[in-house]
This record gives sequence, C-alpha cells and structure tokens, in this order.
Amino acid sequence: MTKQQKPGVKLPPVQQVCIVVKDIDRAIEYYTSTFGMGPFSVLDVDMEGVLLRGKPTSAKIKVAFADSGPLQIELIQPVEGKSIYTEFLDSKGEGLHHLAFQVDDMDALLAELAKEGIKPIWQQHLPQFGIAFAYLNTDRIGGVIFELIEVKKQGKEKR
Repeated sequence: MTKQQKPGVKLPPVQQVCIVVKDIDRAIEYYTSTFGMGPFSVLDVDMEGVLLRGKPTSAKIKVAFADSGPLQIELIQPVEGKSIYTEFLDSKGEGLHHLAFQVDDMDALLAELAKEGIKPIWQQHLPQFGIAFAYLNTDRIGGVIFELIEVKKQGKEKR
C-alpha cells in the first residue's frame, strides 16, 4: 500500500455525475423506466464562444438533469458543432464523462490547479444560467474529467 500524500488542492464533495449519450430521449426513457430515475428536466443549450483547449468554438447540446439523492445526474447529447462531448463520443462512445464539483471561487481554484499542472480544456461562463464552468485535464489517470462549477450570485458576478 502506498503512503497517502497531502493533496495539493482539496475539492468539495461530488455534486454531479454526467453521462454523454447519442440519444437523450432514449437515455431518459431507459433510466426512468429501468431504474426509476427522474423526473428529468431537459434544456437546449447554445454554447457560443466556449473555449475548447483555449480556442473559441460553438456547439449546441441537449442537457437533461435529475436528482438522485444528493447527486445530480446529467445527460448530455451533442447536437451540433465541435465540442468536448463530440470528441468523447467519437473516441469512447457513450458513457461516464465527468464528475462535477461546485466551487465558490473558480478563478482562485484554477490558479491553484495550474500549479499542479492541471488546466481547463473546456470553459465558459453562461450568464443566462448564472453559472461558469471549467472542465479539467484530469482524465489521464482514471479516465474521468473533473468539472468545476461556480454559481454566480446576482450583483456579485466577477468580470
């Protein structure tokens, strides 16, 4: 057994599990009828100007959310454009894409993570939903991306 090291960065508990799917309606039907999950809320999201590995891109996705105890289940179906989700489907097929953690100060945490060599690969602020998010290059060990989510408080949004 290896000796436990002190973490460079301490993340809060996992808030969300995301599964990327080819057909969101089929996935909702499956998870609802087979496992009793849901109800799911479905959104169409236009992601204009999102940064994919530092370069602006645009994509459209369908997203469905359902609660499972303290965890949120998120299903994502890429609809149009190049995204981290189309890359995932092309390389791995459907499956577990990321674990999400809600954080209070995204910029400060990203600065700490940069010291550990961990950088965002997909990042955007979505003012229409009051959130900012960053997916991190954490999949080289364990195969799972980590997402940081910051809920922006009205009137206290950083610029």
